[in-house]
Amino acid sequence: MLMALELRHLRYLLAVAEHGSFTRAAEELRISQPTLSQQVRQLERTVGVQLLDRTGRSMRLTDAGETYARHARRALRDLAAAQRAVQDVQDLTRGHLRLAVTPTFTAYLVGPLVAELHAHHPGITLDVREMTQDRIESALLADDVDLGIAFAGAHLPGITAATLFTETLSLVTGAHRPEDGPPAPLPVQSLMDHQLALLSGDFATRGHIDAHLAAHGVRPRIAVEANSIQALVEIVRRTTIVTVLPDAITHDHPRLTPVPLEPALPARTVTLLRRGGGYESAAARAFTRLTHALVRARGYADARP
Repeated sequence: MLMALELRHLRYLLAVAEHGSFTRAAEELRISQPTLSQQVRQLERTVGVQLLDRTGRSMRLTDAGETYARHARRALRDLAAAQRAVQDVQDLTRGHLRLAVTPTFTAYLVGPLVAELHAHHPGITLDVREMTQDRIESALLADDVDLGIAFAGAHLPGITAATLFTETLSLVTGAHRPEDGPPAPLPVQSLMDHQLALLSGDFATRGHIDAHLAAHGVRPRIAVEANSIQALVEIVRRTTIVTVLPDAITHDHPRLTPVPLEPALPARTVTLLRRGGGYESAAARAFTRLTHALVRARGYADARP
């Protein structure tokens, strides 16, 4: 009973600190405001210091409150990990995995990975979330997700990255006929002669493409911008418009052909991210093994240093 009361106190304090208001925190917690205020004051009496500054318009943590809240968040995170560890079944007859990916991977990697996981371990449920790389790393550190798939680079402290493969990007067209043989490399300056459909500017891949074109003095003729890779695939399949996408997307689309650009867009190293030192469930370990096996089986480019 005492442990449950102490945990409730921690959650109440963190809710008030997050919302800056007893009223909004009480609404989220579904308790009355007087009860919430009483419980937080009881916590302050227990620890012997004032944790909240109540003098302003909004509730703010005191210096002591900031320190206490930091440890409280860590304690609740560790407790959640412990609960998952107890529930984790090592024979993988059941389990749960929380996966975050950057947007382009939903177009060619998530589907095959889910198929492999379901085929080998149908008892494992999966929660897939699409988000930017910085949000993935923050979510890993907060223990909101178990694994992330993103790109190599400078990572937040506490994030570990394991190399998966090298992602290459090319011009993608639906007009090339297989009987014509492999397409010859296309000078990047020739893109000015083609109408392009590109991802919108909020995709990191678009920034990668724009930087390469600008470096070679290319001003693309953009006919379509879309925030959906599937939309680009359908447009290219049905028109003479071309796009620039990861080569791997064409693996499952026989009517799409990657055309190498000269000079080629810089390759990007794809990595599997996790929180360093965090609990790794049997489901996460199984997913990691399946991911490495899948990228080898599908012939994605070997990662380069």
